[in-house]
Amino acid sequence: MSKSPTAVVFDVGRVLFHWQLRALFEKLIDNPEELDWFLDNVVTEEWHFEHDRGRPLGDMVPERIAMFPKYEAHLNAYATRFNETVPGPVEGTHEIVKRLHADGVPLFCLTNFGHEFWNMFRTEHAIFDLFEDIIVSGTEKVAKPEARIYEIVEQRSGYAPQQLFFTDDNAANIEAAQARGWSAHLFTNAPSLEAQLRSAGFLAD
Repeated sequence: MSKSPTAVVFDVGRVLFHWQLRALFEKLIDNPEELDWFLDNVVTEEWHFEHDRGRPLGDMVPERIAMFPKYEAHLNAYATRFNETVPGPVEGTHEIVKRLHADGVPLFCLTNFGHEFWNMFRTEHAIFDLFEDIIVSGTEKVAKPEARIYEIVEQRSGYAPQQLFFTDDNAANIEAAQARGWSAHLFTNAPSLEAQLRSAGFLAD
């Protein structure tokens, strides 16, 4: 068995696609101070992460509406207009995916993403057709950086830890992958990822 990386695992949010809750709610809240307060207190990334870990929207949203009844319409928009929190692709990374795929490199995704939101999002983006498998935290009900979700990738892909090259924008997720023996690299932008992949032997000079 190869001891060097032979398959590449991509994160999705802020690696393949930009993601920011503000992108949706700035359409609904005109006052900048109110918008900041809303994102700090009502629809926060920490609260959103509950869905990433597998909690259903049907539990989360009504509970939040009861806490913040003034924002019922906004919370319903969170549940139905999630795709508007994704402004577009991260510059350059889709091109890297296409190059790797054309070269026959096995590709996988490992993403912290709510199960219901993933079902909305996945159908709109053909780039995911290039991946052999996509491991979604909300579906598995376990999220990065918990060790179990990396184990699921190993089991589903059939690759040993040392065969997996992983890119993610979150340092804790990278450290957890490295602890399992993955070749894991913090994502900052496409040019640095390209250099890392070239160094690992995936892309030619």
